Amino acid sequence: MEAKHKGPVVVAELSGNHDGSLDRAIELMELAQSCKADAVKIQTYTEDSLTLDSNRDEFLLKGGLWGGQTYYELYKKAKTPREWMKPLFKHAKTHGIFLFSSPFCKDDVDCLEDAGCPVYKIASYELNDVALIDYCASFGKPMVMSTGLATLEEIDRAVEIVRKRGVEDLTLLHCESRYPADPNLFNLKAIPYLKDRYHCKSGLSNHAIGDELDIAATALGADMIEKHFTDDKSRGGVDSAFSMEPDDLRKLVEDCTVVASSLGSYGIHLHEDEYEMRNGRRSIYLVKPLKKGQILTEADVRSVRPALGLEPYLLPSVLGKTAKYDLEKNTPLKVEDFI
Repeated sequence: MEAKHKGPVVVAELSGNHDGSLDRAIELMELAQSCKADAVKIQTYTEDSLTLDSNRDEFLLKGGLWGGQTYYELYKKAKTPREWMKPLFKHAKTHGIFLFSSPFCKDDVDCLEDAGCPVYKIASYELNDVALIDYCASFGKPMVMSTGLATLEEIDRAVEIVRKRGVEDLTLLHCESRYPADPNLFNLKAIPYLKDRYHCKSGLSNHAIGDELDIAATALGADMIEKHFTDDKSRGGVDSAFSMEPDDLRKLVEDCTVVASSLGSYGIHLHEDEYEMRNGRRSIYLVKPLKKGQILTEADVRSVRPALGLEPYLLPSVLGKTAKYDLEKNTPLKVEDFI
């Protein structure tokens, strides 16, 4: 999975924004591609692979976007059915769309293997499901894991499982697991930390509105940006409230490309045309005429533009020396003119 532009891989997450329609899911995939997304991600689960059909209090969602329904009811409505996997991946392959998915149990993974899923994503809430992580990693494919809600110990454990399976292409996504997420609660410096600690790619799974955090993440070296996507928020959808619309996605790709292009390389470097531009800097010029044998003093010179004379930091090396010959005023000072 590679970016088609300078900067991080931009992933459009469809989640449940298809509203139960395979045709709409395909339309959203094509729309994301037309908006320059590098990849599209879906989620593969059934309500039974995520939770239990229970009305007990702990299974009831309270407050927020999905309050008032049970986990089972929400996931039944939001799922991308397993029977869609083959047609979705077939359509993606035919139309040059890079599609991958987040599975939530072994049966989901088997379904995705059968459909030809090229990359597995572990959702942040599943980062403690060591059996799921191990099963995904057993196929040796590239993996992406979100780290929202995870402790350092849990991330260490998950990465160790993946590495033991020989997975070399790993991306860890920093994630603030609120929907929508408050920018003030992000700790974006975790992005370079994850990269340095685990020697892997890193990025941001972002549920905040706007692309400011994505731009900041790009500046911090993010390799991937993942955000929810829909065609029109007004149409609803379980994740529409914190999803990008087409114009948002286009702007995200454009802005991240500009920022990534501006980063350059570590250290101080001059471009070729800047060497000529340096001639416009300051240098030391004579502001009074000097006779042969006359001693140079500070009153005889000024630091002015352009830079055809002595570098200002070298002036002390010639002050107090005598002119070899007559020198005119308003001429650049040269070391070789003095003894």
